[in-house]
Amino acid sequence: MPDIVTLTINPSVDIFVNVEHVEPTAKLRCSSPKRDPGGGGINVARVAHRLGSDVAAIYPVGGALGKLLQRLVEREGIDSIVTPSHVETRENFTAYETDSGNQFRFVLPGSKLHRAEWEACLERLVSLPSKPKFVVASGSVPPGVPDDFFARVVKAAKQMGAQTVVDTSGSSLSAVLDEGVMLFKPNLNELSEMAGATLDSDDACIAACRKLIVSGRAEAVALTLGEKGALLVTARRVWKAKPLDIEMVSAVGAGDSFVGGMVSALAAGKPMEDAFRMGVAAGSAAVMSPGTELCSEADVKRLLPQVEIGEIEKVPV
Repeated sequence: MPDIVTLTINPSVDIFVNVEHVEPTAKLRCSSPKRDPGGGGINVARVAHRLGSDVAAIYPVGGALGKLLQRLVEREGIDSIVTPSHVETRENFTAYETDSGNQFRFVLPGSKLHRAEWEACLERLVSLPSKPKFVVASGSVPPGVPDDFFARVVKAAKQMGAQTVVDTSGSSLSAVLDEGVMLFKPNLNELSEMAGATLDSDDACIAACRKLIVSGRAEAVALTLGEKGALLVTARRVWKAKPLDIEMVSAVGAGDSFVGGMVSALAAGKPMEDAFRMGVAAGSAAVMSPGTELCSEADVKRLLPQVEIGEIEKVPV
């Protein structure tokens, strides 16, 4: 049994092209498309695998695109645990405008799944022959799947004795946090929306994270702050990571790379602060990669010694 199992209920094939200039009506001549497997949990699995973890990915597939997705995932050496879907697997489309350096991202919602289809993904998780160390529930939820789907995933994982990691947003987020998770990774916009306030200082961010921890919704919160770095908050400790001095090429997949880096280190037995450092290195490496590409192992290893984290708060026992 792999150490890490990810579950992606809304996977995709991600297409990336370069185009000189984007304008309405005109035919836009693009470069040859690059296709990558996508969806939050699949991306986390790809990164963790690149960093040396033993990983399996659970996800539904449908139609010709579903077959392509499975081939793309398995081509990277990741074990696929797939379930059938009556609908075609979705595509996402990203175009890089070479004139301006702007990126245009078109994200499709995914087609409606039947109850038996999303229940099959849960069944594949609970029927694993032995427990993984970590179960990662990540990505969006398509139509037809209940808001508490990821909460069911977390409940099943905890019954198996696995640690749980969650990175999602929208209407499914509240339900999954009500179940209680080991690690929650929001970005600043997502946490601000949850808090119902503008979190414009480290103190405000830490307070919002601590509120989740005190209420039992998460044991730790890893908050990504974009160009301002990142925070890791637990019940007793807070670490702040400084942003790295790197050139940003694409923000696609940065959050998934961060989660993949953290959970890979945790599964290897590293302490939380070391896992945080790995997450920052992986997320930073991802923004250096073009299009829908994720972080590379070489970039993560090169950046890791450059990551500076400092403890900014420690609550006495």
